[in-house]
Amino acid sequence: MSRIPSVRLQVLNEAPINPKGEFVLYWMLANRRTTWNFSLERAVEWSRELDKPLLLLETLHCWHGWANDRMASFAVEGMVDTAKRLEGSAACYYPYVEPVLGEAQKLLKALADRTCVVVTDEFPTSVVPSLAADAARSLSIRLEQVDSNGLLPLRATNQVFPTAHSFRRFLQRTLPAELDQFPKANPLAKIRLRPLRKIPNEVRRKWPTASDRLLRGDGNMLASLPIGHSVSPVSTRGGAKAAQAALRRFLKERLTRYPEERNQPEEEVVSGLSPYLHFGHISAHDIFTQLMAHENWKKSRLASRATGGRSGWWRASPAAEAFLDQLITWREVGYNMCSKRTDYDKYESLPEWARKTLAEHRSDPRIPLYDLEDFEAGRTHDDLWNAAQMQLVREGRLHNYLRMLWGKKILHWSASPQEALAIMIELNNKYALDGQNPNSYSGIFWILGRYDRPWGPVRPIFGSVRYMSSENTARKVRVKDYIRKYAP
Repeated sequence: MSRIPSVRLQVLNEAPINPKGEFVLYWMLANRRTTWNFSLERAVEWSRELDKPLLLLETLHCWHGWANDRMASFAVEGMVDTAKRLEGSAACYYPYVEPVLGEAQKLLKALADRTCVVVTDEFPTSVVPSLAADAARSLSIRLEQVDSNGLLPLRATNQVFPTAHSFRRFLQRTLPAELDQFPKANPLAKIRLRPLRKIPNEVRRKWPTASDRLLRGDGNMLASLPIGHSVSPVSTRGGAKAAQAALRRFLKERLTRYPEERNQPEEEVVSGLSPYLHFGHISAHDIFTQLMAHENWKKSRLASRATGGRSGWWRASPAAEAFLDQLITWREVGYNMCSKRTDYDKYESLPEWARKTLAEHRSDPRIPLYDLEDFEAGRTHDDLWNAAQMQLVREGRLHNYLRMLWGKKILHWSASPQEALAIMIELNNKYALDGQNPNSYSGIFWILGRYDRPWGPVRPIFGSVRYMSSENTARKVRVKDYIRKYAP
């Protein structure tokens, strides 16, 4: 019997298991880690049950519009970590970066023809759903998909929650049971599997593993890939090792300051974990476990009533409660939306009240008016906005508080709300390390009213959508040094 909760497991096709196959294949698409990973745990189960070797295939696909050097470099750094962690383990690792569009899918098919069963990751955005659907249609072997995205399983509910408060109330009723069903910290620890002596020569020759030069970050190798080369890598390093270092730094140095200073752009108080969560280099289960160990917290301390309040339910420190609301409520409400609605990235998915009020003010004068090129280069009249855009371009991140202002002013200075949405998605997905993540789409669509409510007074362009200005922001938080640091 599988230890994986059934709500987290899907069979994507009607093809059989082949007990005579050479190995069990784990196709690592989203959970790019060897710890706290239900998908890897499921693959280990199959390997032990069938008494077959375990092959981990991690693929980097280059066929979506925002694939570029920045994203590829971050992902490849994660591959380096994974290779080191799997040295001497019970599994065989096959890192593959496709040099030509579509080659990763061909490699998957070639390996699947030799395997017993294929296990892969569930993830609701980016290229993952289409890759998994394509594989389900083409493979003649059973394909299973496992949800290891967050503390709440994606299929724990069919409801799409309109507000963070309603989602939080649901979480407070549902999570206590989920806290007893975490993945194993290390699914490969203290187990023996039949070894896979080598990958078949004809497969390895046609689809060689990622080269040492590429894994070392050779810029010439990146330049040879069929991806965009205008967005350069950043100093933030990818991989599980860097993710764990960021978590330790946050718990040791930043957590106590988090409630009071997280909105200060000139302070480094936020966790910095978003890119690692997006690339699957760290698990929300792992972050939660380490945070609560730091708090000396036990499940018995949970409040008995689900009020939907932002604090008090966990009965942890104010700092921990504030961070948990971001890690669980605000992160996973985005996963809820993106897993339930295929139009999560379309203007039509906005609440009716938001679309109505924005439509009523569509013809309002927009002065000044900027286009995508102006925004991308930071060529506006607003020094604070320009600085925020330059942080995004240079570092692949935006300070959480300024991200809201960044989006609100794009709405203010664009020809229409639909154009503003397209610009926000383009800039975020092109430059942000956590671009295309459900949480990123939550932030972008919140600008236009998702998860929010009507606000008064009614204003030009915005209608009753919440308004923000650089002047008010500069009065609330310190920005002079921030502007100086990130000026175009």
